[in-house]
Amino acid sequence: MNVIPGPLPGLLLIEPTVFGDGRGFFMELWNQRRYREQGLSAEFVQDNLSLSAKGTLRGLHFQNPNPQGKLVEVLEGEVFDAVVDLRRSSPTFGRWHGLTLSAENKCQFYVPPGFAHGFVVVSERALFHYKCTEFYSPKDELTLRWDDSEIGVPWPVKEPLLSAKDASALCFRDLSSAQLFP
Repeated sequence: MNVIPGPLPGLLLIEPTVFGDGRGFFMELWNQRRYREQGLSAEFVQDNLSLSAKGTLRGLHFQNPNPQGKLVEVLEGEVFDAVVDLRRSSPTFGRWHGLTLSAENKCQFYVPPGFAHGFVVVSERALFHYKCTEFYSPKDELTLRWDDSEIGVPWPVKEPLLSAKDASALCFRDLSSAQLFP
């Protein structure tokens, strides 16, 4: 496995070791010992799986308090995945990073607590898996507006399919200091 630090502190791109032949392939999705040896010592408490149609945008979600770190991957299809640094003390506060995750590239992306996270499906559908470091807490969940011009994420879709929650998300400038991370 190859672990590549991302351009924002704490982000990690994980290129797994894949063993394949004419029958198919095998790879480890998670091995606590191996990942710890590579610097990812997060304790995961919950796994989630979502299936979404082309054009579905989920995000940009975060929890505060009880922030979640996430190890995300695509098991079927392809997504454009994006994060925004919401840690006020970070030198990259307010900056975003995005990348393509797909069943084909088999990459994983670790997003530490303190980031808003979202993705949009660019294939016909996508099966998206993520491990979380904290339990889901609906009362603590917040959503940052996906098309906030102050953030400027260049999503590869103009009119995404949104949930009511995502359609009514907050703009970056409207987040209070209590909603952001220290």
